[in-house]
Amino acid sequence: MRLVQFELNTGERRVGRVDGDLVREVLGAFSVRDLALAAIKAGVSLAQQVDQQGLGITHDYPALLAELRILPPLDHPDPAHMLISGTGLTHLGSASTRDKMHQQAGDEAVLTDTMRIFKWGVEGGKPAAGQAGVQPEWFYKGDGSIVVRPGAAFPLPPFAEDAGEEPEIGGLYVIGHDAKPYRLGFAVGNEFSDHVMERKNYLYLAHSKLRSCSFGPELRVGALPRHLSGRSRILRDGEVLWENEFLSGEANMCHSLENLEYHHFKYSQFLRPGDVHIHFFGTATLSFADGIRTQPGDRFEISQTEFGAPLINGITPVDGVFAPGGIGTL
Repeated sequence: MRLVQFELNTGERRVGRVDGDLVREVLGAFSVRDLALAAIKAGVSLAQQVDQQGLGITHDYPALLAELRILPPLDHPDPAHMLISGTGLTHLGSASTRDKMHQQAGDEAVLTDTMRIFKWGVEGGKPAAGQAGVQPEWFYKGDGSIVVRPGAAFPLPPFAEDAGEEPEIGGLYVIGHDAKPYRLGFAVGNEFSDHVMERKNYLYLAHSKLRSCSFGPELRVGALPRHLSGRSRILRDGEVLWENEFLSGEANMCHSLENLEYHHFKYSQFLRPGDVHIHFFGTATLSFADGIRTQPGDRFEISQTEFGAPLINGITPVDGVFAPGGIGTL
């Protein structure tokens, strides 16, 4: 089952189930979050909750996408109660990267911090069920205000040095009234970042992640396939500038999903009832690594067959909202 959130011409919200080129309204559902909380309260799965509420009228899915009326597939009415985060160095990457790591593994003193954490993940990122493995690299990206709806453009602030895509799978979660995280499912995401800034010094990683992101357009309910093969591409002036395969799923990762989820939700401040979490699981495919430098007007397209319609976003420059010396005094 794949679900979307969308707007009617009146601006009213609806939740729909995707059936090919049609979206069928879920009766009485105005947000996926509310639908999930109802399922938690009833002790049923999200898919069962959809079936219990039933389906109503249909809408033209391509038209909703073209008119930018598709919303992110999970949000919160108060963006401050929606946390966007992620993990890095979680995917196996290319064979050459792994070969390089193994060649250096005999002498940990010569490893970079990046390669050391990657090595730890390969060795201890998939513990036995119910046990904690090695913790991954973790980063904070922002709250719900940074999320760009499918089809819309990423804002490029004046201080940005790069506008690079990161094709990833994200886990979508709601915290129940019992302070327990519940995974609704997964979505394709673009964890948009500043790779030029990050490359200067790995301690700038935190700064480089404080950008917008996008995910969806669809929420895939249920388990994540062990092997996923998708495509990430950049178009400029209608022509393909860059394109590559990106792999995900546990078969292509050095951490299990259970381990990544544990090391996020082990922190009690992330267990506030009613809150929403979007957690990106990382990638091994970047156009930046191939020397691509994006620019305003470029278009990102990230697709995974198992997740339905592709995620498409552009880039547009925006004015800065804060300048040096702009602090007020009281």
